[in-house]
Order: sequence, then structure tokens, then C-alpha cells
Amino acid sequence: MSKLSLQNAILTYGQLETTPSKKDNIPEELEDELRRLGCDFVQSAGIVLRLPQVAMATAQVLFQRIIKEFSLLKGHRRYRNEPNESLEYLGQVFYEMKDALVIAEMQILKKLGFNVHVQLPYGLMVNYLKVLELTDHETIPQKAWGYLNDALRTNVYVCYQPATIACAVIWLAARIAQVKLPTSPPWWELFEAELEDIENISRHIMRLYAIRLPSNLPLSLDELEDYLKNYEDRRKSGINDKVDLRPAPETNETNETNEANETNDTNETNDKVDDLGPAPETNDKDDLGPAPMVED
Repeated sequence: MSKLSLQNAILTYGQLETTPSKKDNIPEELEDELRRLGCDFVQSAGIVLRLPQVAMATAQVLFQRIIKEFSLLKGHRRYRNEPNESLEYLGQVFYEMKDALVIAEMQILKKLGFNVHVQLPYGLMVNYLKVLELTDHETIPQKAWGYLNDALRTNVYVCYQPATIACAVIWLAARIAQVKLPTSPPWWELFEAELEDIENISRHIMRLYAIRLPSNLPLSLDELEDYLKNYEDRRKSGINDKVDLRPAPETNETNETNEANETNDTNETNDKVDDLGPAPETNDKDDLGPAPMVED
């Protein structure tokens, strides 16, 4: 008998590389952009409905999961372009739309295996900040919280467990703030996280600030089909929204800073600390390297 696990359902690398949309020849870049746009819609709808951030974050994680199970080309077509008239509560159209909604919900549940459990990293992040004595820092708690919100628009929440995500946003916020954290032993190992995963998550988050969503993304199935027909022509004409994601080479300034920090650390204490190097500017298109809200 399998044991009940409270961990989040995580997608494998194979699932990420063989999504139904990719099988229908939808470019990976376009799929990522539409996924990000969908998360923006979910967040905006939650704000209009005055929902708590936990509800909006959970909805975005479920959206990230389900979009990996359905092809974007299998969506419903828009029946007409005219604005919908107000629906009477007892009208036939109301019941037809209600039935369609129930059917859609059942399809989503079946695709997710009726597993809609979502553990969010907000509470873990707050506890980790307390352990690291960073709760009173001027910028780190707020920045880390913001990174958790922004990461909802990436693959992060469906690829990593909450503890690793919490460590990643703290690591990134500390790096931006030029705060050194212990590495002997590495502080993230206390929370069962791996440095490689932390760095990958940070790259995903930083890439959000380097790439802006195009203004002409398709919003319906008909628009998507037209977009795909013209996709190659757009690329040949030089329209390219991609940025260079190769690892940035080390500069002499960074090397000199690292050597100076190591010398000072040796004289002051025998404990090793993490040399974070110069903080990147989030508004610039940094060379970020390859890329592979609170529970009470």
C-alpha cells in the first residue's frame, strides 16, 4: 500500500520536454509565454475578486500543472465575437454554461488524478528567515516574499518542493542585498536543499525580469492557429524575444572581490561564509545561465 505524501506533485524532466502542446508543434517559447500570461490572468482575477494570496497562488500552481496535461490547440473556440448579454438566472444559456463548467472541472480533476493538494513555501520561508536571524533585515524579507510571488509565473512550483523554493528566494534576496550567509556547513543543507536547485530556481526568477511578454500573444484558439501559421515568418523577419541565457563569465573585478573577501574572512573568523559577489541589477538583461503564497 502506498503511503500518503503531503509533498507537492512534481513534474519530471521528460514530462516537461514532451508536453501535449509540443507534440502539436507549438514552440516551447510560445508555450512558456502563454503559461505566464495565464498566471497573470489568474492573479488579476483574484485581485478583482478580493481573494487571499493563498487562493491565488494555489490556483496558479494548479494552472501550471494542468497546462502540462492539455494541448493549447485543444481549447474551446470562441463562438462569437459579440459581447455576451447578461444571463438570466433561470435562462437556458445559464444552465448550459453551468453544465459546461462542471464538465470542464471534472476533466481537470481527472487529468490531475484528483490530486489538488498544494503546499506553498511562504510559511517555510518565514521560519527559515527566523532561523537565519534575517527577519529584521531591511530588505531581505520583503524581497524574498516578492520573489515567491513572481516565481508563480514560472515552472518553479511544479518542478521543486516548497522547502527548496523557500531557500532559493532567501539565497537570491541575500545575494541582492550583499548579505553573507554561513557555508560551513552550508545553511541550505539544514533545510534539505541543494545548491544546484537553488541556483536554477534563481535563474528562472531572474529571467522574468529580463524577458517581457509580447503584446500580440494569441488569446483564443483561432488566434493561436493564425499565430502559428505566421510564426516562421515572424522569426525570419528578425522578431526575436529570446535573450542569451548562457552562464556569464567571471570578471576580474569579481575575482578580486572574492580574493579580498576570503582574506578578510580568514583573519576575522575561521567560519566560512558565502561570498555572494556583486549583486545583479534586476532591471537589466543579465546573462543568467541555463534554466533546466502563505500557509498559516
